[in-house]
Amino acid sequence: MEKKSEPRLHGVMAEFRSPQELVAAIRKSREAGYIRMDAYTPYPVEAVTDALDLHHTKLPLLTLAGAVFGAVAVFGLAYWCSAINYPLNIGGRPLNSWPAFIPATFEGAVFHGGLAAGIGMLLLNGLPRPHHPVFNVKRFVEHASKDGYFLVLESGEAGFDAAAARTFLSALGPIEVNEVENE
Repeated sequence: MEKKSEPRLHGVMAEFRSPQELVAAIRKSREAGYIRMDAYTPYPVEAVTDALDLHHTKLPLLTLAGAVFGAVAVFGLAYWCSAINYPLNIGGRPLNSWPAFIPATFEGAVFHGGLAAGIGMLLLNGLPRPHHPVFNVKRFVEHASKDGYFLVLESGEAGFDAAAARTFLSALGPIEVNEVENE
């Protein structure tokens, strides 16, 4: 018989009454040394984004790399087709008539930049993910999109102690504290 393993803990979740309480809890969690955390609100709260320090992303760099790749690839294709593979001398113009390649080069940059941005956004957000562990908490399912402000201290960091995290979050005065299990 196989030994059934215990579900791995995703983190510890606390629900707060207001966005101000949530922001204060995030700041206190940072001061206490917690690094991996996420917050869930029923509407965008800029102060939460600032407290979580979510403004740093690699997406603009990925978009730029995709655009540069697209521009170089399309320009190279146009040059190769016009000057190397199928050279036609029409009206005495040079085979490498680069001004004619600029509109296609621009469109290649825009297309590949947009494609890189779309794919990069999906990958950096960890998508597609059909089910997130926070949906295993009943109170989250009932209140997340209505009136709940949730903070999850994630267990992915070294030295994470679920009992200590639960005690820490309980001291912040939440409505409820739950363990979030991966299933």
